[in-house]
Amino acid sequence: MKFQSQKVAWLFFATSLVLLALQLVYGFIMGFAHMGYDGLHEWIPFNTARAVHTNLLVVWILSGFMGAAYYIIPEETDRELIAPKLAYVQWAALVIVGVIAIVGFHFNWWEGRKFLEIPRPLDFLVVVDVLLFIFLIGGTIWKGKRRTTTSLVLYFGLLMAALLYLPGMIDFRSHLFDSYYRWWVVHLWVEGVWELIMGGLVAFLLIKLTGVDREIIEKWLYVVVGFTFLSGILGTGHHYYYIGAPKYWLMVGGIFSALEPLAFLGMAMYGIAMARKGGRKHSNRLALVWTLGTCIMSFVGAGFLGFAHTLPQVNLYTHGTLVTAMHGHMAFWGAYGMLVFACMAYMLPELTGRPLFKHSKISEWAFWTSTIGMIAMTGAFAVAGVAQVYLERMSGMDFLDVQEAIEVHFFGLVLAASLFSLGIILFVVDFWRSGLPLGGITLKAEGLPAGGASDVGLEAPEAVG
Repeated sequence: MKFQSQKVAWLFFATSLVLLALQLVYGFIMGFAHMGYDGLHEWIPFNTARAVHTNLLVVWILSGFMGAAYYIIPEETDRELIAPKLAYVQWAALVIVGVIAIVGFHFNWWEGRKFLEIPRPLDFLVVVDVLLFIFLIGGTIWKGKRRTTTSLVLYFGLLMAALLYLPGMIDFRSHLFDSYYRWWVVHLWVEGVWELIMGGLVAFLLIKLTGVDREIIEKWLYVVVGFTFLSGILGTGHHYYYIGAPKYWLMVGGIFSALEPLAFLGMAMYGIAMARKGGRKHSNRLALVWTLGTCIMSFVGAGFLGFAHTLPQVNLYTHGTLVTAMHGHMAFWGAYGMLVFACMAYMLPELTGRPLFKHSKISEWAFWTSTIGMIAMTGAFAVAGVAQVYLERMSGMDFLDVQEAIEVHFFGLVLAASLFSLGIILFVVDFWRSGLPLGGITLKAEGLPAGGASDVGLEAPEAVG
């Protein structure tokens, strides 16, 4: 760890893992409900569990992005955060908003807009919290000794994510207009600006883990992220097929949705090529595995499986079915969940001074069990979704009868989710064993620049495990 203020990243990472664990609990509640075992319905109805599950997903990934940014930006700009204490305030505000939202969902205190359920007062608190985060990151870059492409792409992605939250706060009398602009938040986050964030984080990790020259990696970063961003923006059209928008969206959405897999394929090829070009074995092999896993699985989930059901001719039958859940689960985990874990796998040994993650068999099992578990979950969603489409959309069977007919597929899904959860538990175990960040850092005398570990009087504790 080069700068003392990077320690704030650990708190955001720990928060991410806690929220992910809670998300899994609500996922199991929904899984058992789909199997016909909805014993918690009186206390946690399905719609409440779904709202909590999806909102926890967004918050834990955002918390991971924020933690990674607080680690990366000081290193990329070669200076401390401009106000580390405010970073802790920003973390506390994020946690408070999340807790209030979760409690509020259980008391029906929500907007009822899919994926944007939190009530309006909390929207304003979210805006204030994110603006504080953007101020801290932007101010550090502005006052930094250097500005890199990686840091600027990362910052632009975070800034646009903040700005694109605003359309979701506009009240519309028309359900059509509300649905139209709601996708400006939901889609343009996950298939637009989050991909800029993804590009910045992947570039940083590849620079650190492969030894390839920064200029080479950042040159390809422009190409891959630019193409991904362009296809993602116009790919918003695949949400406009059947909401009353002009019919030209059928063509625009279809064409650019077909291009999105090429962008993610480019990301996969980019990551693998840089790793092979490096040709060296980094001591933190596990972080490299998570990074390359992100590049490959994002193509499978966000690219290939997204393309599989977003063409107009297919989406006519699949929209709003479990086929969407098939794509969504793999896409979020492959593109963003694994990326947050890659950041933690690289940054945690640097933060704590303990090389545990670099050599731990537990962490290796965490990668493989969670990845295989998610692939199996995706397969179960696919089988259930195809059955649902055939029985309900093509054969005209009643919705509730179809849900009863596909209950058997959720038995396999719950088993797969258990394997995935085992991987998460193993990762959390190693995270906990790694301990807290280093506390014995003393910067140089006032007026001199802060240096690396050899310059700051760093006393690393003994390695664990």
